[in-house]
This record gives sequence, C-alpha cells and structure tokens, in this order.
Amino acid sequence: MPPASSPRTPPRPGTPATLADVARAAGVSTTTASDALRGHGRVSEPTRRTVLDAARRLDYAPNRNARSLRTSVTGTIGLHVPEFPTNAEYYMSFVFGVAEQAAHAGLDVTLLSSGRLPRVDGLVLCDPVAEDPVVDRLMDAGLPVVTAERYVGDRQPAGVLWSDHETSMTGLLDHLRARGARRPAFLACDVTFDWALTLQDTYARWCAERGVPRLQHAAPLGAPPPVLRAAVRELLAGAPETDALVCAADGAAAAVLPEIRAAGRVVGEDLLLASCVDSQAMRTAEPPITAIDLKPRQMGVECARLLGEILSGEAPHGTTRTLPVETVFRASTDRASTDRTATLS
Repeated sequence: MPPASSPRTPPRPGTPATLADVARAAGVSTTTASDALRGHGRVSEPTRRTVLDAARRLDYAPNRNARSLRTSVTGTIGLHVPEFPTNAEYYMSFVFGVAEQAAHAGLDVTLLSSGRLPRVDGLVLCDPVAEDPVVDRLMDAGLPVVTAERYVGDRQPAGVLWSDHETSMTGLLDHLRARGARRPAFLACDVTFDWALTLQDTYARWCAERGVPRLQHAAPLGAPPPVLRAAVRELLAGAPETDALVCAADGAAAAVLPEIRAAGRVVGEDLLLASCVDSQAMRTAEPPITAIDLKPRQMGVECARLLGEILSGEAPHGTTRTLPVETVFRASTDRASTDRTATLS
C-alpha cells in the first residue's frame, strides 16, 4: 500500500486544493504542474492534459495574489475594440460576451484605450485594423492575443475567431438576385478590417462573375445618418437603375430608409434592402430589414474562452476557430415573407 505522501493522495475533504495537491494527483513536480497550468515551460501535451485533468477533478483555484507575485499572472485580460463606432450594437454585444465568459472563468476584464497597457495576462482584439499604431503596440506587447476576425497585418495572433463572411455575403447577393434584383449596389465601409475587406472583395467578385455593373460607394464606419443618406442619395442619382442595396455598417440600412423614400423608391418592391449586420434597428424598421446575424455576443464569449484556454495551455498557440453566422430574411427583400433564418457559414 502506498504511503500517505503518495503522489495520488487527495487533499482532505473541505480543504481547498493547492498546487502541491494537483502535482501529487498528476504524479509530477510542483514546477511542472505550475508550468502546465500556465501554459509555460517545456511540458509535453500528455503531461499537460494530465495536470489539467487533475486540477479539474480537485476543483483547484489558484491563489491569485500569491500567483501574481510569483509569476506576474494578474487574473485579468485586456479588451480592445475600435474606438470610432463605440455606440454600435455589435460592439456593445461583443463586450458583454467577453465579460460574461471572463466572469465565468474567474477573470477580470480591462477595457483598453490608446493609453498605457496595464498589467494583464492576455488580450482580446475585436476587428483589429492593419497599420493602427494602437493595435501594433498591443500585438507587440509580448502577450497572448486572440483576435475577433483575422488580422490582416504581418503579425500572428495566438488565436483567431472568425466567420465566413465571403459565403454569407455571396448567399445574400444570390438571395437578392433570386428575388429579381439585377443591379445591386453596395454601401461599403472604408476601413481595413478583415470583415470589411472581405465584403468588398466578395461583392466585386460576385458582380464580375455575373457580368453586372459594380455599384459601390464607401462611407466611414460609424458615420452619422446624414453622411450615410448623402452617400445613398449620390448612389441613386448616379445609378437610377439600382434595384437592391446592401449596407455594410451596423445600423446603416435603417438610417438610409428616409433617403430611399425621398427618392420615390419603395423598399421591398422596386428596391430591395439588406444589411450585413443584424441589430434591433433592422428588426424594428418598417419594413423589417433582411440582415446577417453575426452573433456578436457569442463571438465575444468564444474569444474570451479561447484566450483562457491558451493561457491555461488547453489550446495551442495558433488555434483558429470559426463561428457560424446566419442570414435572417425579412420583408425588405420579400414583402410576402415572415422572418426566415438560413445558416450560411
């Protein structure tokens, strides 16, 4: 019979498990257990899994204050979202998703601005912009970084959550064509997000493959309604044959409805209208607007989850995961329809 000090001896009932308890349960040294839990050091994957399984069985909760002093682990993750569209529903939902998952994992969240980087264990960057000095500084901070959507710069994040926007945009344009549209226009965003660039490339390819004119205008992301309406006014005046309009930015499709009506067009009849981002404004517009549901809250949850798994060593650096998105078809592209949802990616 093994002695009481055997590596397999569990902690006494009612006593919080310690790192030494985890090490004993896994049959490794405390140094190896610590490295495995933090995702540091040269620990083989089988050993790492054994340690993580032991920690879960024992409900091990690190002493955060002591851990911070020993290993500079803070129990906090940093979150960065683009500053100019902070009122957009997408980004608010994303932030709540990150906060929800972080709280579930026992982590705090610090919202990062252009100022000094606080002490955090890792970073979540939403829609990182290439050649943005703030994003560059965060990517170069020497911390694990998870991005929501792919980063188009030359640095490699530790993890990526992305959605197949090429497939969803193609499906949306095909839907408009099936509803009779032959001259769809696109109100794009003039930013270098992976999402925005993918939408523009997909629209250009779709038009080229079908031999239809490319009717594209761009507006700043987060532009106020008067700017968006002016862009649509110019588009419709220059291309009166336009019979469908796809708006990229969150809220833009609902914001331009007055301009469409002022041009004497009837949404859902002689002009189909769709949005690349679903929101409350799309659901409550008259008529309700067909839109792609990007699932921002779930995106935030999954980004925080992946960062936590990378920090703990459960997921390797370089992990990429996809989040399916759905298109909700509404009356703005089909007067006879009720809301219908199709998973497109």
